[in-house]
Order: sequence, then structure tokens, then C-alpha cells
Amino acid sequence: MAYDVFHVRGLYTSLSDGWTYLNAHDCPQIPERVSSAVARSFRMSTAVARPEPVAGSHSRDNVGKPEGYSLLSDAHAAVADLVGVSPDRVVLGPNLHTLYSALAAAMRPMFRHNSTVVLSKLDRPELTAALGRIDARVRWAEPDLGTGELPAWQYGELVDGTTRLISLPAAHPLLGNVTPVADVVDEVRERSRAWVVVDASAYAPYRAISFDEWGADVIAVDIGQMGGPEIAALVFRDNAMFTRMESLGDSSLAGRDKLAQSVSPGLAGGVSATVEHYASLADATPRGRATRRNRLIASMAEQERYLNGLRDDLHTFLGTLPAVHIVGVSGEAAGGVSVDRIPRVTFGVRGVPGQTVYQRLIDNGIVATEAPASELFDAMGVPDLGGAVTVSLGPFNTAGDINQLIRTVASLA
Repeated sequence: MAYDVFHVRGLYTSLSDGWTYLNAHDCPQIPERVSSAVARSFRMSTAVARPEPVAGSHSRDNVGKPEGYSLLSDAHAAVADLVGVSPDRVVLGPNLHTLYSALAAAMRPMFRHNSTVVLSKLDRPELTAALGRIDARVRWAEPDLGTGELPAWQYGELVDGTTRLISLPAAHPLLGNVTPVADVVDEVRERSRAWVVVDASAYAPYRAISFDEWGADVIAVDIGQMGGPEIAALVFRDNAMFTRMESLGDSSLAGRDKLAQSVSPGLAGGVSATVEHYASLADATPRGRATRRNRLIASMAEQERYLNGLRDDLHTFLGTLPAVHIVGVSGEAAGGVSVDRIPRVTFGVRGVPGQTVYQRLIDNGIVATEAPASELFDAMGVPDLGGAVTVSLGPFNTAGDINQLIRTVASLA
């Protein structure tokens, strides 16, 4: 079934304010389903649910407990459906920085005096900072400065028997390039038993996630980047991984409780609604039983096809403007190179400061962001452009939004 974008737009009440939102990378819009769920969760999280009249294998074991216990349980199950695992492998936290710091601390017994970790310069700085505190030598995976792509082959040189942890993003949040995670994992497995941690936060709003396809050990997801509440999660490949970690609290804790973080039940109530929102974007027929996981895969496939079309239009039309430089796409270094990308683009207009481009977009009702200063952007020549602007698409964007952006940029270019 075709993706009905106008139906999807009706799921976001914030779109009625007159702005064209092209800033999903910075401030994704919140679906009405999610905001309503969070409001209800805050009201009901302290209430005690009445006992069910009949007990059974599917009844909840929360008699006499506040509703918040069920909300947290539902959040674990929702994240499990998001990545295709069982809920007992999901660890929730207030943000990824906190969860990465907890993971680094819990993995302490696995490190020796000569251990190494491999970090990526495409990772978000706050995540790199959290893992950089590990008592181990750090090796860096470098992106291609022409395309922003993270080549998998270099991990064959960076990883060896001393490597304990590898961190990388599934997609860059500003350039949009998708990392060949499965290829990286293959390189790692040939040389080490190190854990591969993948930040899927930028990837998750656009494509279905599968442990089996990636082969990673830990997948990290920031639910807030999907238009959900400010909650994040680490999802582990199997429960045996917890036995190798030390507890961050009571030494008697086992399993995921070793990494337990304080999470607001009121916010946790919006996690399930967020996953259900993406599972309902398209009325697609799932394969097999109509479980939430299968519905999510079918719905995300339809959304991916739709947004890939808009992404191609965005690249094509911006690329026809001679003064526009798309970071990682334009130029000789990137010419003729095919890189898989999610619908996010960072671009500049030659001779026009990035702040001026940003202000012109705002003046024409388009919400984007100025590209932040970073070591990667410096190396890719963004300062030489005078700065750049990042735009990204959400499930609700239309071809009309792309046309409005192109007309506005053309007035400067």
C-alpha cells in the first residue's frame, strides 16, 4: 500500500502552526499519540491498578504496585520490539551519555593493562567522552573526508586481540551517511571477541533495526530522537553478556539490573506509544502474525521507500544549484561515489555565510539548523564555505516542503 503522507501529517498536531519543519535531527516533532500517552502516564504512574478478576499466564504481576511498574515494563517490551529481541536484554536510562558511562564502568573487569578500544570520529562527542574514560588505549576509526563514510576495511588494521570495545554510529546524524555495520562486525569478528556497540539513534527513525542483520553486541537508541520522550536504551545481544560485567549497585543484582538506571515512569509511558506510532505510519500488511514487531517492519519499509524518494529529490535539486555545496556529496573527492544515506543533508552556499542561509530559511517559514563546528566539518572544508546548514526529513514531510526549500536556497544561490 502507498505511503499516505497526509494521513501521517494528521498524527502531528504541531504541524498546524505554519512552519515547515526540516529539523528532525535536532528537534523531532512529537506525535499526538506520544504526548497524550506521556500526559496520562504522569497522571497514573502513582496510582495502584486494581487486581485483575482472573489470573493467567498473560496477566500482569503488579497487584498492589503503582501503575509506574507496568509503564516501565511496557517500555522495555517496546524497545525490544524496536530492535527484535526479548525485553530482558533492554536497559533503560535517561540519556545515552549516562548509559555509555554505566556500560564503561560495568565492563571494568574485562579490561587489562594493555587493552584497547576503537572509537569513531563520527560518534557524537558526548558518547566518545563517556567511553574515553575507560582505562585503555584509544584507537580512532577515521571517516573518508570526501564522503563522510566510515570504511569498514580500516577495522582490520585497528582491531586485534587486545581490543575490548568498538563504538560506531549506524548513521551520521548530520551528513546522513549510513555505516556498513555488518561489514565492520565481520572485520572485528575475524580478529577479536570485542564488543561492538552501535548507536542507532539517527538510523531508527527511518529504517527497521535488526540484530541479526548487523551482528552487533550492543545497540543504543535515543527514543527522544524518534519524537518520543527523553529516554534512551541499551539493548544487548544475549543475557550471557551481563555475567561478564560488574554491578554498579548492589553486588547481588543480576542480569540487566547490574546496569539499572533511574527512569521516570511518567516518561517511560511514552516509549510504547512511540514504537506503536512508527508501527502504524503505513497500513502495510506484515509478514506472518500481526505482532507489533512485524507491523513495525512493514510500516518502516513503506516509510523508507517514501522518504528515499524525497531524499533523492533533495540531493538532485540542491545539486543543480551551482553555488550550493552538499557536504560529503559535492566535489571531486565525492564525485561518482555511491553512499547509502538517510534523508539528512548538510549544505552551504558559496559566498554566503551559513548564518545568512539559516536566516533566509527562517524568514521563509523553514526550520533548519546551522551546522555546528566540529573537527570533522573542519576537515571536510565547511569553514571554507562560510558555514553550513543542516536539514532533515521527518515522516510527515512532503514534496512541497522540498520545493519550498529549493526555491528559498535558489534565491541566494
